[in-house]
Amino acid sequence: MSKVGKVPVKIPDDVKVVVGPVTIAVEGKYGRLVQTYRPDVVEITVADGIASVKRRHEGKQYRAFHGLYRSLLANMVYGVSQRWEKALLVKGLGYRARLQGRTLILDLGYSKPVEYELPEHVEAELPNPGEIILRGANKQQVGQVAAEIRALRKPEPYKGKGIRYKDEQVLHKAGKLGGQGAGLGE
Repeated sequence: MSKVGKVPVKIPDDVKVVVGPVTIAVEGKYGRLVQTYRPDVVEITVADGIASVKRRHEGKQYRAFHGLYRSLLANMVYGVSQRWEKALLVKGLGYRARLQGRTLILDLGYSKPVEYELPEHVEAELPNPGEIILRGANKQQVGQVAAEIRALRKPEPYKGKGIRYKDEQVLHKAGKLGGQGAGLGE
């Protein structure tokens, strides 16, 4: 039995889960998410506030889909009830972020500010100019937006300037002065 797949998904009172012939629809206070699934591989049942996923046969592919669909269902339930969150830090002299409507304006050391249009179901909050907090019901979409924003200016290894995830550790290199023969006047 799949370790992930056999754990039932607890559904909060304010979340509604509807299992169709090939789709799962989850609706809560932060939106509605729909996911397709393969009914020939797994069977999804909802009863008494608990959703469970069972595989139809044994085999490597069935085990893989068993855990996958259980994880997707759990992520959807969490997203519509509490929302997913990703935090980014903007580090560097003169680097900052601003929000104008649904457009994130980033000053990242380029000749012009970089404008990033946020997708429809992702919200951004800026507690200060050096921090961006993204929230949304869809875990994959929030992670994708965070990755796209980070890719606008990845952290560089010498001073650590750029955009990084809040919990990310950037390894610093020594630079030219830290090597052998430093300070010999050559």
